[in-house]
Amino acid sequence: MTLLDFARGPAMQIAIIIFVAGILWRLVGVWALRQKKDLSEARQTGAWVGGLKGLFVHAWPYKPFVPKVGAQYIIGYIIHLGLFIVLIFGTPHMLFFADIVGFTWWTLPGGVITAVAVITTLALFVALIKRLVNPVQRLISNFDDYATWFVTTAPFVTGLITNMNMWPDYETGLAIHLLSVWLLLIYFPFGKLMHSFWFVVSRYTTGSRFARRGGMA
Repeated sequence: MTLLDFARGPAMQIAIIIFVAGILWRLVGVWALRQKKDLSEARQTGAWVGGLKGLFVHAWPYKPFVPKVGAQYIIGYIIHLGLFIVLIFGTPHMLFFADIVGFTWWTLPGGVITAVAVITTLALFVALIKRLVNPVQRLISNFDDYATWFVTTAPFVTGLITNMNMWPDYETGLAIHLLSVWLLLIYFPFGKLMHSFWFVVSRYTTGSRFARRGGMA
């Protein structure tokens, strides 16, 4: 079995199993948490409106904080949007998902995907540099922060190297790229990457609670 065969076979299967099982385990664990009953009388009705409002209000920092964290928000949006575009609208990735779902969709030209991947990779490195040079960010950062950065950045770097045929051997390079993706899937449920699932729930919950108590979302 070659490294590419391993990456396309057992490694992919193991990664997907851990990814799915890990996410289900985390979601069930949160759902099973006991919540304290709020005995206070609701000051506003329609808390769900506040929940929906909370999804959008916190998409950008409050005006007084923009000079401090505005750039961080922009970098985060670039990274998330770039990951989405490359993953969904890159032709090789679309073909991979098409084998699973049974249909294809429109993709972007390879040059556009490469440009988006380069911009996203640069944004990831800018985010790392900011974390290292900012005293507060450096102080509150832990292993999970750096591990999350690594497993997110590795597929972009290895993918760009593979796309530009910069590996000594293309098949080995492709295998390394695939293994970096599987590493991302394996780590996903156990680190801060789970915010992909949590952020909607947390923002909605915060907004609805503020609305119920008569506060601002």
